[in-house]
Amino acid sequence: MCDSRFADSAPSQQDARSEDSGSTQEASATEEASADRHPGEPSAVGDPHLGESPSLDRDPATGHPRPPRREFKARGSFVTRCAGCNLPELNCLCPYQAKADSRVQVWLITHPLEHHKPTNTGRLIADVLAPTRVFTWYRTTPDEKLLALLADERYAPFVVFPDDQPDYADRVVEVEAVRRVPRERIPVLILLDGTWRQARRIFRKSPYLERLPVLPLRTDRLTRYRLRKSASQAHLCTAEVAAELLRQSGEEDAASVLDDYFDVFNDSYAASRRYHKIETPSPAMRRLAARRG
Repeated sequence: MCDSRFADSAPSQQDARSEDSGSTQEASATEEASADRHPGEPSAVGDPHLGESPSLDRDPATGHPRPPRREFKARGSFVTRCAGCNLPELNCLCPYQAKADSRVQVWLITHPLEHHKPTNTGRLIADVLAPTRVFTWYRTTPDEKLLALLADERYAPFVVFPDDQPDYADRVVEVEAVRRVPRERIPVLILLDGTWRQARRIFRKSPYLERLPVLPLRTDRLTRYRLRKSASQAHLCTAEVAAELLRQSGEEDAASVLDDYFDVFNDSYAASRRYHKIETPSPAMRRLAARRG
């Protein structure tokens, strides 16, 4: 929800207006096929992360075998990454993975393509908050575990999304509704994790979200995210959105730990891109290390 691409972050209201007015192009074939495909079904569009369909090995017109194709190499594919945090080993994040408790839970509904991006910040939330759940979105095959949890009366879910479209204005609530959830129920923030175009599609094409209250993020906070280009400093990434809503919901400790962890991730990844080893721990690194004991 991080810029006009939504780059793994919560959509801004300005983005929502431009997207729903039809000023942007339709989703790409790769995004469409990845999300519409049943989990485990082979790709039909040659997605470099998910592999190509065997049918692409032959010319569709003649049936003749195609010449072998050069192996796909993604940007950063030659970097040695830590198996624990997926960051370059030069500045591993593992020593700073500190946990925090929160009454408010976070569930991520993640577009399939977002899982393959090492710059995704949604996974940072799961590192900090143990109860965090991550569901992969497929338009035609909703996750059965997610549907069961949404039907569970123990939880009070809110879908985080802008509030500037009239067709769901009656569902919009403020963050006070999260704080007013009875103690016997668990408040849940549902974040749509993907580019803005992907998140808008998840919101519009998921009938099971239609009955949920819509919680817009209202903040003057500016983004600190440096790993993807943002159209505006007001567009926050997924981890920043979660931290801000946790803070507004009264979960100050969890928000502070997530903020620190995000800062360490941001600094470590940016330094690794320059092949620079961070020698002097930042204040956020020192706080997280002390919390880990």
